[in-house]
Amino acid sequence: MHALSIPTWIIHVSSVIEWMAAIWLIWTYGEVTKNRAWYALSMGMLPALVSAMCACTWHYFDNPKSLEWLVTLQASTTVLGNFTLLIAGWLIWRSAKSARVKTPESQTQTQSSTKLGL
Repeated sequence: MHALSIPTWIIHVSSVIEWMAAIWLIWTYGEVTKNRAWYALSMGMLPALVSAMCACTWHYFDNPKSLEWLVTLQASTTVLGNFTLLIAGWLIWRSAKSARVKTPESQTQTQSSTKLGL
């Protein structure tokens, strides 16, 4: 546990706690808005959380050679997390785009813009 200073530990631990809170808040937002795309973002954040926990675990035990597999797991879950967040972002974009098409206001605006030649 001597591998990191106390301020660095505070940052590591608070980042993990903040990430867990963000996952929960995003999931709750998906429930409130009834938009399942936000669930995807919440689930897509989990690999990054695993990555952070791997880093904290490795540092907690003073970076031993016997736990170097955690570094590989951390790198792998970081890459996986980047892709899952990309997909979740695309799903949110797609749901927002389709929601705009379905609302009567956007249809009225589109019709007005078409009549005006815009």
